[in-house]
Amino acid sequence: MSFTSTEGKKVSQRITASVKKTSIKSLELWYDSNNDVKDKRPFWKNIIAVTIVILESYREKGYRKKYYRTKYYRTKYYRTKYYGEKITEERSMNKCKKAVSVLLIAAMLVLMLSGCGGKTVTTENTGSSEYRVCMITDAGDITDQSFNQTTYEACRDYCKEHDIDFTYKKPDGDTDYARTAMVDVAVAEGYNILVMPGYVFAQTVVDTTFKYPDIKFIVLDMSAGDIGAAAVGNAYYDDPDAYNVADYYNTENTYLAIYQEAIPGYLAGYTAVKLEYRHLGFLGGQAVPGVMRYGYGYVQGIDAAAKEMGITDDVTIEYAYGGQFYGSTEITAAMDTWYSNGTEVVFACGGGIFTSAAEAAAKVGGKIIGVDSDQSPTIDAYGEGMTVTSAMKSLTATVNSMLNSIIYDGTWEEHVGQVENLGLVSKDDMSLNYVGLPEDTTQWNDDFGVEDYKKLVADIFDGKVEVNNSTDEMPQVSVKLNVRQGTIK
Repeated sequence: MSFTSTEGKKVSQRITASVKKTSIKSLELWYDSNNDVKDKRPFWKNIIAVTIVILESYREKGYRKKYYRTKYYRTKYYRTKYYGEKITEERSMNKCKKAVSVLLIAAMLVLMLSGCGGKTVTTENTGSSEYRVCMITDAGDITDQSFNQTTYEACRDYCKEHDIDFTYKKPDGDTDYARTAMVDVAVAEGYNILVMPGYVFAQTVVDTTFKYPDIKFIVLDMSAGDIGAAAVGNAYYDDPDAYNVADYYNTENTYLAIYQEAIPGYLAGYTAVKLEYRHLGFLGGQAVPGVMRYGYGYVQGIDAAAKEMGITDDVTIEYAYGGQFYGSTEITAAMDTWYSNGTEVVFACGGGIFTSAAEAAAKVGGKIIGVDSDQSPTIDAYGEGMTVTSAMKSLTATVNSMLNSIIYDGTWEEHVGQVENLGLVSKDDMSLNYVGLPEDTTQWNDDFGVEDYKKLVADIFDGKVEVNNSTDEMPQVSVKLNVRQGTIK
């Protein structure tokens, strides 16, 4: 694919204008992460694009000096993180500038003489809207059957339907630096709406939202506490009232959403008991607030159903965290023990950690409860009918709502700067709610079916049934609860 010299100049201008705040390391990560660019474009065309970007970054020395004098730099965090980067860049500038300048001159000569240039295609949709959407994954990828995949598919489908340019980026490692670098890369490529799923992006939000005031950030499953802890450290938890979280991220361009995970956890636990399971387990990933809310809600739902049925003496809960969001031989072995000792169904709550539960369940005909999205297609691959239900939160609804608010509704200002706590918004239309169970794939029986489930949702919505969404302490229950101290590994 080729374009005219005029078009090439416009592309170059767009690139250079958007990368003024991008680090060299970020550019390297961008180049390395785009194999389609390296494979499909002639080498010299890549040299042109990267050379322009690098030189423009170095020419921003004056900008950097000005930036380092701002109030944000003077915070402890910016002093420690960016001062070292500044020194490194300035020391390397003299060594690189001459070589980079030579490359730039050569690149410009080629552009002028050839009248053509390469086009970097990193998007999945190339729409006509002024908005361009980029979703950034956490350490996982878009096939994790959890947060990343759900968010990716929501963004992809929305942008495809509305003819909006879309792509996604996967960081080169599970680090704050790698995630922040992907924000730099996305901005450098001209994306102006960034969608990030998960509390692990807290440091990235602190690092980038002031840096890019014209970018709109949609951040899912992140609380004010996550921001405070990232900016201040453990001192935040000692006295959170001493800190104003709004000082640490840009409330004028950032939307944060958290979910009332205790509700779908409650619904899953209540339903499991009504479906005649008596020995239940909860396998969490890490003991982070979102996972804990799922687990504590699950325990509450089990206990409530057992009390209604008068069977509290017959119901047992095994409760543990794996300390990670992926399966392992050690966790599989622990699940083998659970199932062999009579556990019938395990709520596997922690991304890829469900694989360990599913592997163990497959050996004995055990059951699994999925999390975040309807995981039945993936879990049932381990054994037909293995998935009892899934405790879901609708990342899709959040993505659609926020993209609409920016692109079409003009209501972004009503949401930006807020930390919205999303749960039930309707007792009649389940599709509108941000949390719930999948009606089509839950294994209902004659004693507890879809209509019973909807009535329970309505009772929670009306306040007739109370679900505690706090993570302050484990709920007090009447059933037998075996809580493992520390991780299960």
